Amino acid sequence: MRAGLVLSEAFTGLRRNASMVISVVLVTFVSLTFVGAAILMQMQIGQMRDFWTDRAQVEVYMCTSVSQVDTCTGGVATDEQVAQVQAELDGPALAPLIRDYEFLTNEQAYDEALELLGEDYKDFITPDQISATFRINLVDQTQSDVFREAFGGMEGVEEVQDQLAYLEPMFNALTIATYVAVGIAGLMLIAAVLLIATTIRLSAYARRRELGIMRLVGASNRFIQTPFILEGVFAALIGSALASVAMWALVEFGVNGYLRESVGFIATWVGTDDLVIVIPVIVGIGVVLAALSASFAIRRWLRA
Repeated sequence: MRAGLVLSEAFTGLRRNASMVISVVLVTFVSLTFVGAAILMQMQIGQMRDFWTDRAQVEVYMCTSVSQVDTCTGGVATDEQVAQVQAELDGPALAPLIRDYEFLTNEQAYDEALELLGEDYKDFITPDQISATFRINLVDQTQSDVFREAFGGMEGVEEVQDQLAYLEPMFNALTIATYVAVGIAGLMLIAAVLLIATTIRLSAYARRRELGIMRLVGASNRFIQTPFILEGVFAALIGSALASVAMWALVEFGVNGYLRESVGFIATWVGTDDLVIVIPVIVGIGVVLAALSASFAIRRWLRA
């Protein structure tokens, strides 16, 4: 098979169906951009989850003078109640689950609250209204339920709070957004496959006389099919290249140029290093789908 002749036939088909090829390129570009964005989003969710799972704490809030729960009927937690919680944390049941912990007295927690809220609140809150707090870092964050069971209902304890539980809704929302992006990408990929198949059939129909002559002179089916498959692959490659550029721009300008600076509470972001994984995936998806779609279309046309 002469490679030059095959390539020449493929480029001829691209020129004859320029408008359809442009449609294939654009649809492939949009669909693969959604695929790449979904992959990057899922990678970002994974990085955020790993980061916060490692740092999220379980906080045990002791009773204050304004606590309203049943375990705080005695007002501010006494030294004995604080010591009881600390003894439980240092005991053989919970100690193996704890990486480290710290204790903030009412005064320390009060000073920290003023740093966050501003000195203007000094006239409105007092140290006995701010909970003394145990902040516990776990070896395995998934075992936070053990601490809720251990201290829930204990006298002097107002609340046991798992910080990771507050982040789960955000992770779930981002995951749903990923599924939406994947769904849109799937629909766009189906449209791209159908457009490629239609383009190949139109190209074959426009060159039906040439194909008839090639059959008469003994050209193999493989020789006839290859230029049409290459047409679809070339169009998909262009769309994949545009999608790759879009992914790079998204990471470089959207993530590195804006989000890293404006969203300070997220310390880990996807970067250009992650594109080493994403770009080959979207290019591979585009090329494989185009090749399969074009191959199927031209085989059906030749059998017709």
